[in-house]
Amino acid sequence: MTALICGSLAYDTVMVFPGRFKDHILPDKIHMLNVAFLAPKLTRYFGGCAGNIAFNLKLLGAEGYACGAVGHDFGPYSRWLAENGLSERFVQVLDDEYTAQAYITTDLDDNQITAFHPGAMNHSHTIAVPADAGISIGILAPDGRDGMITHAEQFVAAGIPFIFDPGQAMPLFSQQDFDHFIDQSSWITVNDYEGQLLQERTGLSAERIAERVEAYLVTRGGEGSTVHLPGGSRIEIPPVLAGQVVDPTGCGDAYRAGLLFGLMRGMDWETTGRIASLMGAIKIAQVGTQHHRFTPDEFGERFHAAFGYRID
Repeated sequence: MTALICGSLAYDTVMVFPGRFKDHILPDKIHMLNVAFLAPKLTRYFGGCAGNIAFNLKLLGAEGYACGAVGHDFGPYSRWLAENGLSERFVQVLDDEYTAQAYITTDLDDNQITAFHPGAMNHSHTIAVPADAGISIGILAPDGRDGMITHAEQFVAAGIPFIFDPGQAMPLFSQQDFDHFIDQSSWITVNDYEGQLLQERTGLSAERIAERVEAYLVTRGGEGSTVHLPGGSRIEIPPVLAGQVVDPTGCGDAYRAGLLFGLMRGMDWETTGRIASLMGAIKIAQVGTQHHRFTPDEFGERFHAAFGYRID
C-alpha cells in the first residue's frame, strides 16, 4: 500500500531568546506593542506536515508521497528529501513564490511567538490527487484552504479513504466546511484542544463525530490518546515515557505517520494507536522534526520493550 500525504512543506526557522517574554512585554502596552528580542541562536529545519509525516512513515518502512506546493527556494529541502529516500513525485515547484516559512522565537519558558508566511502553499490546490498512481490511503494535513477542500473532493472521487487532520488550519473553515470534511473522511485525528474546537464548531460530541467516521482519534500529549469508535465504544491508548523531553514540535506528525502505518498494515486500533504513541515519544526526544533515526527492526524492539508484545 502507498499513502498520499497532502499538506505543507515548509522551512522552520527557530530563534532562541535567552530571556522571558513576560519581562519585556508590558500588559498595559499590549495595544501598541513594539519590541525586539535579541536571539543569538538560530536554527533552520525542514518541516511542514506533509514533509514530516512522509519522513516518519519512511522510517517505519512504508511508502508515502508528500504532496504539496513549494517555492523557488526549495533546493536545500529537495536535496534533504533525496538524501532520505523521499520522492518529490507530487511536489510542485512555483518559481514566483517562496516555500512556506515559519519564523519561531522561543524564550526560556518555552513560550513561542511565530510568524508564518504560506507562500506557495496557497497554490496547493493546483496539484491533483491521482486516481491511477497506486495510492491506497491518504491523509489531509494542514495546508492552504483551497488545497484541503479540493484534495478532499479528489480523494473521494478517486475512492481513496483518508484521514482528516485539520490541525493549525482549523481557523480557515466554517461549520459547513467541517460537516463536509467529516462526511468525506474515513478517519479524523486531532489533539485535545483541536477536538474541543471541532466539537464547538460543529455542535457535535465526540461520540456523534465517531458515528460518522470509522474512528475519531484525540491525542492528549503525555496522557496518551483516545480512539472513539462508532457505537459509543472507545479505546484508551497509553502514553510512552520519552527518554527525554527536548522538542515537542512535530510530535503530532510523527503520531500521524504511526496511524497511517497501522492502517496500511490492517492492524487493530490497540496496536495502531501504540505505534503512533511510540512515534511521538521518539520524536520528542530529538530537536527538529526530521532528525530522529531508527530502522524498522529497531522500532520493533522498542515497541516490544514498551508494550510487551511484538508487531506482526
